[in-house]
Amino acid sequence: MFRTQDGWVKLGDTRMEYICFGSGKKIMVLLPGLSDGLATVGGKALLLSQTYRKYMKDFKVYMFSRKNDMPDGYTIQQMAEDQAEAMKILGIHDACVNGVSEGGMIAQYLAAEHPELVARLILTVTDPCVNDMIRERIRTWTEYAKKGDHKQLMIDTAENSYSDAYLKTYRKAYPVIGMVGKPKDYRRFLINAEAILNFDARGILAEISCPVLIIGGEQDHIVGVQASYDIHALIPGSELHIYPDSGHAAYEEEKDYNDRIFTWAIRYAVQPES
Repeated sequence: MFRTQDGWVKLGDTRMEYICFGSGKKIMVLLPGLSDGLATVGGKALLLSQTYRKYMKDFKVYMFSRKNDMPDGYTIQQMAEDQAEAMKILGIHDACVNGVSEGGMIAQYLAAEHPELVARLILTVTDPCVNDMIRERIRTWTEYAKKGDHKQLMIDTAENSYSDAYLKTYRKAYPVIGMVGKPKDYRRFLINAEAILNFDARGILAEISCPVLIIGGEQDHIVGVQASYDIHALIPGSELHIYPDSGHAAYEEEKDYNDRIFTWAIRYAVQPES
């Protein structure tokens, strides 16, 4: 039985929540996407750790939320700086960082500006800058959030995240999909969404010197598959894998996703000096 932990670090006058699990000496850091704007990882260590059981013997895994209280105008680059501070407080360095979607945007700045913290980088279904496809999705989600229409927000997210094959089963849940997980308010979500609309990391990607694996989905209707090719072109020596039958939720749909991540990460993983 592997130990799980719910924790937090103090950042200024607020907290950043994280969960931790696994017994390995190597470190992996997971940065989730925009869904973190709806609910943090706090209290979910046991639940979320089940997806990553394969990692637990070799890695100590941390999954971080964005900090609890975010100011208006909070940028992706500022999120990365806060992430770096949290890692330093916890003594995390030379980590394998896997950023998904918006988490991948944060991870790009983190790796470029704090190379001592990131020894290996995985960028999953993310992009190097905002594009028209992302703008359209964020505009739609923002409208639903401002109206408090959680059901339509969840349905639109699902329709644009999953493949047609997956949706055949997932759509059965639509009648009840808005009944759980609705936040008290959407301020946190809207600040995260606004940060995405102002994101552009193209100017710093060439500074990333650690090994990088980029994973995309050919049917991605949120960031678009071209985003993965664009990052690959901008980071010298990066590796690229595209899932031909998956969209933005390739990390959830593809059965070999965690095996692929683990195999790549263990090949390059650094065991930090104590």
